[in-house]
Amino acid sequence: MTDTLTGERADLLKALAQKRYFLRYTTRDLTDEQAARRTTVSELCLGGLIKHVAATERVWMDFMLEGPSAMPDFSAMTEADFAARAEEFRLLPGETLAGVLAEYEKVAARTDELIATVPDLDATQPLPKAPWFEPGEVCSARQVILRIIGETAQHSGHADIVREALDGAKSMG
Repeated sequence: MTDTLTGERADLLKALAQKRYFLRYTTRDLTDEQAARRTTVSELCLGGLIKHVAATERVWMDFMLEGPSAMPDFSAMTEADFAARAEEFRLLPGETLAGVLAEYEKVAARTDELIATVPDLDATQPLPKAPWFEPGEVCSARQVILRIIGETAQHSGHADIVREALDGAKSMG
């Protein structure tokens, strides 16, 4: 279905596909050990970045369909909640790069289908309580998609830095 789209939805899907490609490309030819290795002072590793982007994309798509109940009440999160969320940025024991890439593919396929079929890109949902959202702020389906594109692009840049520090490989240049 997404192959026959034109216009805005086709453009959104193309932009998202390009950002996903570069994010996945940073993990080429890596072992699980390399994908789990931190190469900067941050918690970021390549496997964890893939895992985080997939989880974030899944939650935003759920939000687009279900509204704020699909997201946690960030204003009520405890230190333990934030610590658990930090696990998204790591490739944990028992997790593999192949496994997180496969999960990302499943999430991406669902997102692509929703972008192609959501009835109205202007439909809005109220954002959940969070220190970074204004009270009463809403987000349209289009804005959700743009958030996912931005999130993927941002973390693709992080992945480039992590990968270059790991073994000198670059996505571009």
